[in-house]
Amino acid sequence: MKNQAILIQSLSKEFSAVKALDNLSLEVPSGTIYGFLGPNGAGKTTTIRLLLGLLEPTSGQAEILGFDTKTEADQIRAKTGAMLEHTGIYEQMSAEDNLEFYGRAFHMPTGERKARIRELLSHMGLWERRKDRAGLWSRGMKQKLALTRTLLHRPNLILLDEPTAGLDVQSAVAIREDLETLVSKEEVTIFLTTHNMTDAEKLCDQVAIINKGRLLVEGSPTTLRESAGASRVEVLGYGFKDKALDLLRNHPQVKAVQSHNNHLMIDVVEETPSSDLVSILVSNGAQIEEVRRSKASLEDVYLQVIGEQND
Repeated sequence: MKNQAILIQSLSKEFSAVKALDNLSLEVPSGTIYGFLGPNGAGKTTTIRLLLGLLEPTSGQAEILGFDTKTEADQIRAKTGAMLEHTGIYEQMSAEDNLEFYGRAFHMPTGERKARIRELLSHMGLWERRKDRAGLWSRGMKQKLALTRTLLHRPNLILLDEPTAGLDVQSAVAIREDLETLVSKEEVTIFLTTHNMTDAEKLCDQVAIINKGRLLVEGSPTTLRESAGASRVEVLGYGFKDKALDLLRNHPQVKAVQSHNNHLMIDVVEETPSSDLVSILVSNGAQIEEVRRSKASLEDVYLQVIGEQND
C-alpha cells in the first residue's frame, strides 16, 4: 500500500460567519495525481493554504509528507512546490535568471542548480529560449516556466491551482503531457485544483468534488462515472422533429435530451435499449446515420452532484 502524501482529518476553517471548509477528510496516496474539483468559493484555495501552513485551521488537522501543517509548515514548504493563482515569474528577467533566483533561494549548490535548470528547460522545450525576457513569452510558455520553477528543487509534492486555465488547446494538452511525464519521471505527487473536467478525467488517478466547504464525492474518474447510474445514447442524423424530441423527453427511461443541429445526446438509465429510442425517431420521420452509446462523463457527474447539493 502506498504511503499517504496528504492526510486530512476533519479539517474546518471559518472566517467570521463564513465556514469556508467544513469537516474535510482526505487521503492522497504518494505518486498519484489527485484532482480537487469544485466551483468558485467551494473551499479549494482555502484547503491549499491550510496544507501549506499559510492559514490556521479552526479545527481538525492535516499532515503533508508526514509533517504537521500547524507546527512544521517550514519543512512542508521546503519539500513541496506550489503554482497557485500567480505564476511567481518575474517578467522583466530572463527565463534562466528566474530559475537562478529561485534556485539560490532554495540554497541549491551551483553545479546542481545549473544542471537542474538545463534539465527542466530542455524537457519543457524552453532551453533554446532561456535568455528571452519572460514577459515576452506566450501564456503557455509562461505556464511551462512556472511549472519548471515549481519543480526546480525536486519537491516530493506539487500543489497546482488551475495550471491550464486560459490556455489554448495545444498549450493545455502540452501541459497535461508534461504533468503525466513528471509524475513517472520525478516520482512526485500532484494535488490539482481545476475547473477543467478534461484535465481531471485524463490526468487524475482519484478526484474529490467539494462545494460549500464539504466533500460531496470521491473516487477514480471511472468509478464516479459508473456510479452516476446513467448512460448516454448519441444519435447522428437528420429530421429530428419537435414531436419526436417531446416523445423522447417523456419516455420513462430518459433523463434528458440535448439537441445540437444533427446531433442528439440522450441521457438514459443504464438498461434502456437504444433501439427503443431509435424507433421513436424513425417513426417520426428522422433519418439515422449513426448511433453511439457511452457512459456519463466526469462533467456529467460533477454537474449532477453539485446540482443535488444546491437543490
